[in-house]
Amino acid sequence: MKKIVYLSLCCVLAMSSCTNENNDSFTLKGAIGDWDSPATLYFSYWNDGSEVNDTTQLKNGKFSFTGDIGEPAAARLILDYTGEGMGQAAQAGHIRYLYLENGVVELQSADSLQNATFVKSPINDAHQEYLRFIGGEIQDLAARMNAKVMQASPEQLNDSIFMDGLNREYRQLLDERARKQQQYVREHPDSYFSVVAISESVSSDFDVDEIEPLFLSINEKHRATYSGKAFAQRIEAAKMIGIGKKAPDFTQNDPEGNPVSLSDFAGKYVLLDFWASWCGPCRQENPNLVKAYAAYKDKGFEILGVSLDNNDGKEAWINAIEKDGLTWTQVSDLNAWNNEVARFYGVRAVPQSYLIDPQGVIIAQNLRGEALEAKLAEIFGE
Repeated sequence: MKKIVYLSLCCVLAMSSCTNENNDSFTLKGAIGDWDSPATLYFSYWNDGSEVNDTTQLKNGKFSFTGDIGEPAAARLILDYTGEGMGQAAQAGHIRYLYLENGVVELQSADSLQNATFVKSPINDAHQEYLRFIGGEIQDLAARMNAKVMQASPEQLNDSIFMDGLNREYRQLLDERARKQQQYVREHPDSYFSVVAISESVSSDFDVDEIEPLFLSINEKHRATYSGKAFAQRIEAAKMIGIGKKAPDFTQNDPEGNPVSLSDFAGKYVLLDFWASWCGPCRQENPNLVKAYAAYKDKGFEILGVSLDNNDGKEAWINAIEKDGLTWTQVSDLNAWNNEVARFYGVRAVPQSYLIDPQGVIIAQNLRGEALEAKLAEIFGE
């Protein structure tokens, strides 16, 4: 059986929240056919940058979730029809993305989660209009590319030229989507989803002079949301952090609870590597880092890993370090996407890395595989 292949170059924080003037609770309810136990619905949503998770079993197809949100927020439903587990259900594509708002959001379907429709939900109607403008969810693009992988022969899957071509096609689709997202911002400055659009449209090394005026054109009440403030912080980070600039110092704890600072590595070349145990592309890149570290660690090269795992994922983080053979220093505050260092550096996708020289100046970023090896060979004269 062919496995789903990670075509994306990074794992991205794609869920964002919108705006609302009231602080209140929400109810998400509905009915999906007449499914009963063991059919299980997994629910997650983002509130002020933190992910909240809940689970319920369907009873004659019916379900209900409640919670508190300060503003409308992105959410996800995964329906496990047979009790095989959330992972299997997600891989099978039984996922629905939506937005929550104060009050009631209701979903109805005669048979499946995929066919569910909203009952009088202005925020989700607006979200659908936004998706039609930009050409669908990013997950739709990934699904299209993974379909090509599933249809490929074993020889093609082992052919670097073929796989590079798929990755190139995927990047081109993402670039086109980004252009549409930024056009959406220009045409809809009063939309809830303009902050979502601009945030998702740029990578870590965007052009501040181009993006900041576009961001400032968005209605102030949307810029004042959690997502708006987070993107404003990314703009400030982009102004401070980049090639030729001094890498800001920080301190976080290693897995044993010992504080480690970036400045502890002064006088060496340091790869500051943001990653997570749950990030497929990060784990795929780890063998390249292991190879580079083994080749250059005795010549003045170090790696400092910063994990975006959360507190519940500490064991997974430690297990990934051991399984992948990561013998360099690792730190984290176990706050996932709210990792203090990641937020300060403007990290909204992983893997992301900065190569820092012995004087603490950033000399390159996001070097992977052969590109990292070539840069290190240049530095150390090989």
